[in-house]
Amino acid sequence: MTKYENLVPRFLKYVQTETRSDESSTTIPSTQSQVDFAKEIAAELKEIGLSNVRISPVCGYVYATLPSNLDDDTNVKKVGFIAHMDTADFNAKDVKPQVIENYDGVSAIKLGQSGYELDPNEFASLKKYAGHTLITTDGTTLLGADDKAGVAEIITMVEYLIQHPEIKHGEIQVGIGPDEEIGTGADKFEVDQFGADIAYTVDGGPLGELEYETFNAAQAKIKLIGKSVHTATAKGLMVNALQLGIDYQNQLPAAEVPEKTEGREGFFHLFAFNGTVDEAEMVYIIRDHDRNKFEERKQLMLDIAAKMNQQLGEERVVIEMKDQYYNMREVIEKDMTVVDLAKEAMENLDITPEVYPVRGGTDGSKISFMGLPTPNLFAGGENMHGRFEYVSVQVMQQAIDVLLEIVRLTTEKK
Repeated sequence: MTKYENLVPRFLKYVQTETRSDESSTTIPSTQSQVDFAKEIAAELKEIGLSNVRISPVCGYVYATLPSNLDDDTNVKKVGFIAHMDTADFNAKDVKPQVIENYDGVSAIKLGQSGYELDPNEFASLKKYAGHTLITTDGTTLLGADDKAGVAEIITMVEYLIQHPEIKHGEIQVGIGPDEEIGTGADKFEVDQFGADIAYTVDGGPLGELEYETFNAAQAKIKLIGKSVHTATAKGLMVNALQLGIDYQNQLPAAEVPEKTEGREGFFHLFAFNGTVDEAEMVYIIRDHDRNKFEERKQLMLDIAAKMNQQLGEERVVIEMKDQYYNMREVIEKDMTVVDLAKEAMENLDITPEVYPVRGGTDGSKISFMGLPTPNLFAGGENMHGRFEYVSVQVMQQAIDVLLEIVRLTTEKK
């Protein structure tokens, strides 16, 4: 088989399978569709010839091994590649991908009959894909390149190695996991069961992305307890829970929100506010690359709640806060081998590594703190998590090349 023979058919099949995760669920994985997809992936991995294929009853990951074919793999690092099967909280049913051959880099792409289009005047990233084959949505759903591009790339890569035993490699571990999009997928990841010395998530965006610095992240849920009485007799009696929420929000720094920050600037993000006069709830995410500033952000939110309750004379602002993940740079910068290896692989292929602090997180954030250094590699997706998502086939192919080059380099660096 050729190196990329099954890449596009595999990717198109994956994205047409609905696997959205569900933050309100208490199961692992959070949705039955992910359970079913994991079974399909496990069956496929067995069919192409991987060993020790199993679905973890603890974390829902599909694990598999490609054994070393080296005569002596002593001191050769076992490398793991990880991707996630779930998609974000946007319509993901009945995905109808469009394949645009030889895109010209200047024309708007109509997204099916939806009335939406990908226009390079709005999405400037399109201009760099002249001559590429692009896969887009039909405008009614997301695409799911985040992260089914990564899943397809990893599986196509190991399939190619199995079909070409003359290519020497050490032991390779594959992990395809659930629930990354809701931040819980790696909570119970089993580093010992996975069995890698170094690993990469293949969950990044455009060509060259190499990320080993993420946000520190927390979520805050705020319950606002009001008192609803008739408006005619409300004076001195009514406590409007919605107004309490507005008052709380107004005490946070107005400029420290996602739409006004960039780079290493942290933020508070109110992404849900629901309720009535009687009771309401606000949900925030708190982000910062700097751990001290991160802790200060959390404390400010607690202090605002305490201050409001003191002024109200009773507890009407109840805040529940939990950490989600931490900046994996704290772990990886102690030994940059895993990052340097990826840089070298890209440079060997004339790909410029784009190393910068990602304004988000990956499963690698948690896995790195479990003792397995796991930076993030590009998978090719653009405009992820919505109807304007697309991916270049050529960039997906280059992602496979990088994975293969990392594998090759591990056989040399004993």
